[in-house]
Amino acid sequence: MPRHPRFDPLQEDQWPDPLDAVFGAQGMTVGLITPLEAYAEGPVPTLEGHAAARRAEEAGFASIWLRDVPFFDPEFGDAAQIMDPLVYAGFLAAQTRRITIGTAGIVLPLREPIAVAKQSATIDMLTQGRFILGLSSGDRPMEYPAFGVRFDRRADRFREAFRLIRKLHGEAFPRGKTQGFGTLSGDLDLLPKPKEGRLPMIAVGRVGQTVPWIAKNADAWIWTVDDPKSVAKILNDLKAASGKRRPPPYGYSTFLDLDRNPDAPPRRDHNVLRIGRKALLARLQQQAAQGVKHVAFNLRPSRRPAERIIDEMGAHILPALARLSRKR
Repeated sequence: MPRHPRFDPLQEDQWPDPLDAVFGAQGMTVGLITPLEAYAEGPVPTLEGHAAARRAEEAGFASIWLRDVPFFDPEFGDAAQIMDPLVYAGFLAAQTRRITIGTAGIVLPLREPIAVAKQSATIDMLTQGRFILGLSSGDRPMEYPAFGVRFDRRADRFREAFRLIRKLHGEAFPRGKTQGFGTLSGDLDLLPKPKEGRLPMIAVGRVGQTVPWIAKNADAWIWTVDDPKSVAKILNDLKAASGKRRPPPYGYSTFLDLDRNPDAPPRRDHNVLRIGRKALLARLQQQAAQGVKHVAFNLRPSRRPAERIIDEMGAHILPALARLSRKR
């Protein structure tokens, strides 16, 4: 087979492996979910916080995550960052230098996997390998009829699309037949390929799959489960399902309202963690000791401007976690 040139337009910097940067073996890292602003009063953000991406990078956050919400469903009351996540990922990558950009996650049953494969490899190339492709199966049934896709078939479509993207990224002139998407006859190749030959692909949510499937196929797992007992079971299940292989690292996402009082105790307000700085640090240190590798915070319900939370965490939370990681 003919060999294709490696497209490598950005030579001046060498980025760390994004999985190591976000789910590093030495400890816990922290990321943010877009939009990088607080908008507790309504479902639609202002989208005036683009500069916060550079602020987050300078503060020491490991990642910025973009959700995939094709339609605004008033029943959910959350429009996320409004913009297409893969297009927005390219924009944010151009605004930053080293922070990892990821999707959390592309609703794969509603997407054409060849397009996702090409778009994600393109972002990976242009960012010098600081992109993570997070994939989900979707949780908004109202969106599925608009795409002509059955909600009860989303798990099957997810698995098949996931395998197809892996094949397109990892093989030259691939061959294969799918039930839901198309046939590859070996006479076409998808370019570009991922910079390091394999683009990190992680599961976001349960993706309609079993823990053994996630352990075998996903490079990492982000869910919303954060209580110690459940996390312990998840970590044990991943280890058992992985056998002799290293289990995929686990992280979680949650809404955060960082109180202006650093001594404020933690409390749960539905799916929002309201907490002061000191209690948050203690919580993250305990979770890091348990084996949680990454936490992604959504600042939407914050009662303070997102910039102040980013700065406070950059000054107090992130350096303390980094020191803890260096001791291990």
